[in-house]
Amino acid sequence: MKRVVAALIWKDGKLLICQRTRHQVMPLKWEFPGGKIEEGEQPRDAMRRELDEELGIQANVGDEVTRFRHEYPNGNAVELRFYDVQGYSGDMENKIFRAIRWVQPADLPSYDFLEADLELVKDLANGKLAP
Repeated sequence: MKRVVAALIWKDGKLLICQRTRHQVMPLKWEFPGGKIEEGEQPRDAMRRELDEELGIQANVGDEVTRFRHEYPNGNAVELRFYDVQGYSGDMENKIFRAIRWVQPADLPSYDFLEADLELVKDLANGKLAP
C-alpha cells in the first residue's frame, strides 16, 4: 500500500487545491498538495519535503486532521494522511501543477478530484472540518 501525505493549506478561509498536468497519472484531476512518503521518512518530514518541491514553501505542518484508505478499481491501494498547514514561509510558486487555486470549502465538490480525496472533499464542503 502506497503511503501518501497531503496538506490542507488554509488562507483567509480558503483551501489550496492543485490540478495535475496532462502527463501525470490521473491527468487533470484536482488534489491537495503532497505526495508519497519515502522509505524511512516520517510523515511530517515528507509533508515538508513535498511542499518545498511542489510549491517552494517551508510549511508549518500541524496536526494530522484525518486519514483514509482507498483502493482504486485497478487494485492499487493508498493510505492518505491529511495534515493541517496554517502557515508557511517563502513565496508560493507552482512548480509542477497545471494550476493551483484557492477555493472556499463549499465549492470543492464542483472540482473533479481524485477518487481517494472525495470523502474528505465532502466533509470539508459540509463544514465538518475547518481551520
